[in-house]
Amino acid sequence: MQTVRRIPERRVDIGDEATITLEAYADTIVPGEKRWPGDRAIAGVSTGGGSVTAGALDLLRWDATGIHDGLEDLAKLVNGHARTYAEKAGLTLDTDVPPFVALDYDDRVALIVELTTPGHEEKDFWVLLSLFCNMAYDSAAHLHTAEALAAGHPGLEAMGITKPDADGLWRFQDFGYGRQLAALHPDTTLSGSPA
Repeated sequence: MQTVRRIPERRVDIGDEATITLEAYADTIVPGEKRWPGDRAIAGVSTGGGSVTAGALDLLRWDATGIHDGLEDLAKLVNGHARTYAEKAGLTLDTDVPPFVALDYDDRVALIVELTTPGHEEKDFWVLLSLFCNMAYDSAAHLHTAEALAAGHPGLEAMGITKPDADGLWRFQDFGYGRQLAALHPDTTLSGSPA
């Protein structure tokens, strides 16, 4: 049997300003509750865990996404857009945090709608970033499913994904069509694989 060489995964490091900015972006896509009372990245407009708690930053920083090396630039871009948005809207931003983080939730949403609208020259960047933020919540693509469920992943739990049996395999007590459609092949192994 031929052995397969596994390519090592890599996660890029990003600075604090990019981190809090991208957390605020992710929280705007799938909102969650604040992690602590003074949490500025999370707007706190929802209960339970959102995209950030689901690991959006881990997914974004993973080299499998293809956007990992551009995260610092995306954070700078969205902060520039937040500054422009605030100027147009007559808002005074708190300078203790990056501009996007300083926006309230409704303004964050309005800015992302503007950035992802057809015709915006950077739309592809923002749609892609939004999709990855959503993916962290709804599929935990950066984690093994069983491990994500064992850790209480908020998105998988919200969707009602069941935990595997003790041996790590998923089995269903009730047939999807209400009846068994076929008998197991007699050579099926204990793991469910054909012999």
